[in-house]
Amino acid sequence: MMITGDKRYCMLMAVRDSNYVKKAYGGYFNVFLKAFAEEGEQWDLFRVVDGEFPEMDDLHKYHGFVISGSPSDAYGNELWILKLCFLLQTLDAMEKKVLGICFGHQVLCRALGGKVGKACGGWDLGLRRIRIVEDFPLRSFFGSLEEIPPSLTIIECHQDEVKEVPLGAEVIAFSKQTGVEMFVIRDHILGIQGHPEYTKDILYDIIDRLANNSSINKDFAENAKSRMEIGEPDRKFLIKICKNFLK
Repeated sequence: MMITGDKRYCMLMAVRDSNYVKKAYGGYFNVFLKAFAEEGEQWDLFRVVDGEFPEMDDLHKYHGFVISGSPSDAYGNELWILKLCFLLQTLDAMEKKVLGICFGHQVLCRALGGKVGKACGGWDLGLRRIRIVEDFPLRSFFGSLEEIPPSLTIIECHQDEVKEVPLGAEVIAFSKQTGVEMFVIRDHILGIQGHPEYTKDILYDIIDRLANNSSINKDFAENAKSRMEIGEPDRKFLIKICKNFLK
């Protein structure tokens, strides 16, 4: 599945489509396309969670790669996760642009020598204000953004976290809940713990599913949804950061 164009990007999908996302958006790939894709680009989809990977000989053809979130543990040893780690090591050696979101952020960290595990604070679900590190050395890496605010609000949905970033990585955002909300490696790796691509309705559905399968209790679920009502994510700005990085 692809959208054709001149610049070429690779979507590494680590999650299977939920019934809600299929019905509302036609699948998670469309959610990412709506957020990141522009006219004149080609986006190729590889469902790595189902063992679909790009050919190694084709990696040089891509301008950038995006790794999605996933309900799987980034520190797990399923074959597809191990294969994904090897792919990410290869892309790092090639200095290809790689954007990792949630699970993608964590598995990037693991693949490149950092440490990932269960979050000390448990589940983080809902809106979270993250603080941008002042004067981090790669601010120019955000491209044409005129001003980066001291904090941003993002949608979070995770119970794992980065414990230790890889050697040479810079932490560029943190929160009260999570010590590594964003990290970079030189100008070609960007990890984001939250979900720039999510809209509130997608998270509401995830919260309901987590409550229904007893992953979280009902009170926690209702509190998470209530907190979503008191503000809005800085989605446009976060998406602009991602697009400036990739492009």
